[in-house]
Amino acid sequence: MSQAAPLPIDDVDAYMHDLGRRARAAARLLAAADTSAKNAALHAIGDELDRTRDTLMAENRKDLDAGAAKGLDAALLDRLALTSGRIDGMIEGLRQIAALPDPIGEVFDMNYRPSGIQVGRMRVPLGVVGIIYESRPNVTADAAALCLKSGNAAVLRGGSEAFHSNQAIAACIHRGLEQAGLPADAVQVLATTDRAAVGSMIAMPDYIDVIIPRGGKGLIERISRDARVPVIKHLDGICHVYVDDEADPQKAFDVALNAKTQRYGTCNTLETLLVHDTIAGDFLPGLAAAYAEKGVELRGCAKTRAILADCKPATDEDWDTEYLAPVLSVRVVDDIDQAVDHIARHSSQHTDSIVTENFTKARRFLCEVDSSSVMINASTRFADGFEYGLGAEIGISTDKFHARGPVGLEGLTSVKFIVFGDGHIRT
Repeated sequence: MSQAAPLPIDDVDAYMHDLGRRARAAARLLAAADTSAKNAALHAIGDELDRTRDTLMAENRKDLDAGAAKGLDAALLDRLALTSGRIDGMIEGLRQIAALPDPIGEVFDMNYRPSGIQVGRMRVPLGVVGIIYESRPNVTADAAALCLKSGNAAVLRGGSEAFHSNQAIAACIHRGLEQAGLPADAVQVLATTDRAAVGSMIAMPDYIDVIIPRGGKGLIERISRDARVPVIKHLDGICHVYVDDEADPQKAFDVALNAKTQRYGTCNTLETLLVHDTIAGDFLPGLAAAYAEKGVELRGCAKTRAILADCKPATDEDWDTEYLAPVLSVRVVDDIDQAVDHIARHSSQHTDSIVTENFTKARRFLCEVDSSSVMINASTRFADGFEYGLGAEIGISTDKFHARGPVGLEGLTSVKFIVFGDGHIRT
């Protein structure tokens, strides 16, 4: 079954408001849905993806051919591709989310007040979550699953380059929802590639409770600037590892190498390495050789270049750059004070790590570095919802409100106060 082409919509704003109204109505039903129905929907969606994988790959081929014709580079085409293995990954993700505890309806902090009433809090959905993302069609399934399990309706706007893939996945989602007796409108994938739809979507506070942008810096900056709806976002992932003079050399080597080279194009990849001056001469040459074997270009400060002859000079811009590539900035620092100061000035508050055997310094680093994830003796690549035990994530937030760090099911909820009485009146 071939999926439809983008809808020719005369009035995008009216289309978006109608979609928003339907999402709001579905959100009320989904908030009251029991866990078994939500889990049944997740499993049914997985079964539909499995049953229609040939159709999914055929629709994805349309996007790949169009992308190649437009001159998309190999990396973008790879992000766009839906292989059988990636479909298996989507199915497994749905099943994992189904296996996670349902956060909705959790009651906690119950206590009796002097008046006799009992006061506590209950975890509830945010309502309608709008997600704007680029390239990767698997985000459609991941985002829908996380929103569904957390009791939220979802309005999804994928990149135009993945239109056919996203519509094919959306059809599976709708069939799975209907099989579980849940409203199909609980997950809506925009049927238009008109950019005006994004402008409408981020200006509908009556219908959408929060916007989560996932994509390049330009997209996120635009959404953050123009949205009339609260935004959960992160911009850059300028992540640091500081190797202290009291670091275990092997741990430091392993952490610094893994944090940069395990994968280059992710937001939790190391972009700046800081090394204590007293160990730099012994530590950096061996590490630089390992980086060279993996094709990593080093850009360093004057002290770094005095140790590493082949190191290119780092500019002021390098310290503020998220490379997402085999390029690494290296700075030799006098002490932990200078390392923490550098991070305060240049970190994007995503993920920063210290390698040290000194507990006092480690505790100080934890307290003074103001990032969404702060680590001791661990690779920054662990800053991930799955690795943190969240099952999956909708993104990694560098905001301080409403969620911070990997945003999983709990990050897609809020709380309300609940009160139990027995005819109590206030006097």
